[in-house]
Amino acid sequence: MPDTPETSGVPGDDVAALRAENGRLREAVERLRMLLVDKDAQIAELKARNAELEERVARLERLISRNSGNSSMPPSTDDLPGKKPPERKPRRGGARKPGKQPGSPGAYLAWNDRPDKMADVFPEGSCSCGKDLADAADLGVRYSHQVTDLPDARAVTTQYDRHEVECACGRVHVADTPPETAGAPGTVTYGLNFQAWCVFLMVMHHVPVERCADIIESMAGTRPSDGWVHKLLERAARAVAAANKAIRALILLARVVCGDETPLRAGPGPKSRKKYLQVACTSLLTCYFLGDRDLASFKGFVYSDLYGAVVVHDRYQNYDAFPGISHQLCCQHLLRDLEDAAESYPEAIWPGQTADALRGLIHAANVARDRGMSTVPGQTTAEHLKLFRHGVRVGLSQVRRVPGAKTRQPPARTLLECLRDREADVLRFLTDTAIPPTSNQAERDLRPSKTQQKISGRLRSEKATRDRYAIRGYASTAVKHGIAVFTAIRDALAGNPWIPPIPADA
Repeated sequence: MPDTPETSGVPGDDVAALRAENGRLREAVERLRMLLVDKDAQIAELKARNAELEERVARLERLISRNSGNSSMPPSTDDLPGKKPPERKPRRGGARKPGKQPGSPGAYLAWNDRPDKMADVFPEGSCSCGKDLADAADLGVRYSHQVTDLPDARAVTTQYDRHEVECACGRVHVADTPPETAGAPGTVTYGLNFQAWCVFLMVMHHVPVERCADIIESMAGTRPSDGWVHKLLERAARAVAAANKAIRALILLARVVCGDETPLRAGPGPKSRKKYLQVACTSLLTCYFLGDRDLASFKGFVYSDLYGAVVVHDRYQNYDAFPGISHQLCCQHLLRDLEDAAESYPEAIWPGQTADALRGLIHAANVARDRGMSTVPGQTTAEHLKLFRHGVRVGLSQVRRVPGAKTRQPPARTLLECLRDREADVLRFLTDTAIPPTSNQAERDLRPSKTQQKISGRLRSEKATRDRYAIRGYASTAVKHGIAVFTAIRDALAGNPWIPPIPADA
């Protein structure tokens, strides 16, 4: 091989050595290059993994930070391990002292001017003079006091002997069955009070069937079978069916309806399998529906038949699928979302400003309603509206959209776009004081279902669950009209269910 300019004048052995060293160095460089390429791939993989873990940690931190103050989670979850409870905030107008509040009605045991029983109590024994006090002259009542107590609740068996008589004309007549009994000749049945107590305990106080039978035994001295007690749910549900049809019809006629839904473990299956209990209600009506959280269940409830009504609800998308209704987004949910935004962006001013302005608007609506006004005067809301809209605009300028058509946007961005694009649905309560700013009524009507679930866990039968909430909706409506629950249940079992009256403006 001819010498190159680099090797000219170099002895041949040295040239060969240099060429060998050069080849070795080239191989080393190639190995290092391959190592760098491999490390670059590992670094890229670690970066992607790190980004995935950061997103996962952020998601977990967000889940842990959820509480009753910044989400729709119930207050009972605030005490779970790792949960940060919401900070206590002073109420409007100063801290509230414990106990009875000034101006609120008190509760006490009043003197009864017409007692059920009166008992005369006379002194007993002998006077210091030695005479028996039984022979003393009665000077009248000196002191009186009343004791209100419960009678001994023991089962009383009544045998109805239905006689037959023969008329002078020769015809024979047999006495009719007493109106409150349904027993066939020769049978033994439990009476209406017995049945009503069982239904009352199971439905209104979430007592499981076996414990219900135990309680009845301790009260009445006789224990019904578990199967008989459970069967009462089906019978009572049939008894209130006509009343529930009337309740649903009145819901459809209502101007304003509150709606909500909650998961409920019902029917066979694993813990993860859930149904959804929906409620549509007013201050005088309660209607339940057990289904799923899909659109088909919403259509099977009442929303497809509502026309011209205002539905107060959270931001769940299925409520927006019905063109015949107007919307009032629950401001309590929005305030919790704003609290979440304040925690996510602690340096930002707009979450607190927007929340305070919204609270001010709600307060103005409450004052106008208390004064009998149908709408909220504009002069009382102008400043709050200005602050509300300005806070939304500032928030939109600070929380930018993440590029990508299918990219999930930050919750604060979604909230701000809702406040901007659906302002009419957020503030509709200002145009009509009959519209409540929150769906608290629906949440109150759903709360017993969570109590039931905590006590009983999973309700084993979907049919029995539907029966329970058919009775519950009837009883809840009766309570809202001032009717005693036990009386309403007993009347229904007697074949005379209480029916809600038709309002004058319907």
